[in-house]
Amino acid sequence: MSTAGPSPWQAVIAAPGFRLGVRCDEGTLHGIVFLPPGPAQAPANALAAEAARQLAAYLTDPEHAFALPLLPVGTPFQRRVWREIAAIPVHQTRSYGDIARELCSAARAVGQACGRNPYPVVVPCHRVLAAAGGLGGFARQRDGHLLDVKRWLLAHEAR
Repeated sequence: MSTAGPSPWQAVIAAPGFRLGVRCDEGTLHGIVFLPPGPAQAPANALAAEAARQLAAYLTDPEHAFALPLLPVGTPFQRRVWREIAAIPVHQTRSYGDIARELCSAARAVGQACGRNPYPVVVPCHRVLAAAGGLGGFARQRDGHLLDVKRWLLAHEAR
């Protein structure tokens, strides 16, 4: 008898060197989480299937434009940062400082908001870099596997 409970994900999409776990209900996407490599999981509902389709499309073509119903979450400041990040075009990056100046804030506050982004890839926080083009952090990590994911995403978009 298995002691594992039901999956916390409504879909899991395999990507090169990582997976994307999707949380949603029938009407809104609640979050996307980077997972270590492993098996995919079939979508549990129609929105999960659409999210999986769009994420797979992005993994094939970095210019894919997402159109998913995102659950409105976060503080007003976080939502402002996420709107700025969402406006960064494919093949381009901005620094934490650039976004901070735009929002009359501090780079550290922008970095913290990036780390709390519930919709990575859809809201492309990987396009935000440290000063002078340094990689910076990613998903609240300063080293390890998630920075490898950030490198892959940036290389994928550089094509």
